Amino acid sequence: MSKSTPPAVNTDAPLTNFSHCHEGILKRLSALDELPALLAPAARARQVAEQSVEFFREAIFEHHLEEERELFPAVLASARPGEETERVQGMVRRLTNEHRTLEGLWKRLESDLKKVAKGHSTDLDVGELQRLVTDYSAHARFEEAEFLPLSETILGRNSNHMAALGLSLHMRHVKPVAAYI
Repeated sequence: MSKSTPPAVNTDAPLTNFSHCHEGILKRLSALDELPALLAPAARARQVAEQSVEFFREAIFEHHLEEERELFPAVLASARPGEETERVQGMVRRLTNEHRTLEGLWKRLESDLKKVAKGHSTDLDVGELQRLVTDYSAHARFEEAEFLPLSETILGRNSNHMAALGLSLHMRHVKPVAAYI
């Protein structure tokens, strides 16, 4: 740390030593006055980042896994051979590929989002973040508008198939109980 030489003091006109000294102080105080308005957005940024990290890992990855292990196979198994099966296969392939792409985007963002959650500086790739939001929104719209209605039609033809899917999903969410009698 280098020490700068203090400015020479004018002992003949001591008040000139104070002239313009307050400009820097007032400028710094003006910046400090902005701080209260910046605290709420910064706190919100930390909160959103923290909740997103928790949610993506706990809910979204699990959601993809359930679709790929339970829903997609059930619909494929119940689809009519030929055109319907081919249509379902194409949709399942698309949705699965989108899952991997979205998960890859998330993994590239996650470490920076964890830094934001802790209030640390980061070079968060805002373009990638916006791509995740946009691509996931499109993925969800396609699934809701196209795949799920088709799944309802296919699985709805046989109440046993719908019941089997329901039971399978239920069992995945039941926590095992260790009990001794």
